[in-house]
Amino acid sequence: MQLSAYSDLAVRLANTAGPQADSSTQRPDGLTVRGDRLRTLDDLRTLLVEHHIWRRIATEADVMPLRRLRTELLAIFRDAVEDEETVAVKRLNGLLAYARSTPQISGHDGEDWHLHLAEGARNAAEGYTAAAVLGLAFYVSEHGLTRLGVCQSRPCHQVFIDVSTNRSRRYCSERCATRANVAAYRARKRVQP
Repeated sequence: MQLSAYSDLAVRLANTAGPQADSSTQRPDGLTVRGDRLRTLDDLRTLLVEHHIWRRIATEADVMPLRRLRTELLAIFRDAVEDEETVAVKRLNGLLAYARSTPQISGHDGEDWHLHLAEGARNAAEGYTAAAVLGLAFYVSEHGLTRLGVCQSRPCHQVFIDVSTNRSRRYCSERCATRANVAAYRARKRVQP
């Protein structure tokens, strides 16, 4: 496994935040934008659905540390988009200092030997933090901060990592891209005589 693949954990955690914390909003086009999706232990277990070990040991005490991490991760993505590279790297370095990591070589499920970044974590929050932060740091070191993005569709604001060859991605999903294109088309039509 490439170590930078762990960066997806940072994206998934950051995207548990809605545009307005603790609420859902109804948009003019009828879509509902969900609010905060990391408030309870059940929410955390949903986030950890693919990470059975962390999911099994998760407790209510893991929720708040991950909410704080989420706030910092969102700030890193926003700083990257606003060309505040020094600020983003400073934040990421702060998280690296905070993250406890005990990398281990692992071979399981028929895979070749590979590194796991957070083996032996004492709790789910510690394991998730180490893996997400180290994964994001590896990704930024390998590909740069310009690959970090925030969806330009309003009111989405989900974060993503741009893996396009020309670094041109502006939206978190095809759905948001289509919605933005349709809105722009309708706006142009309203302006035309």
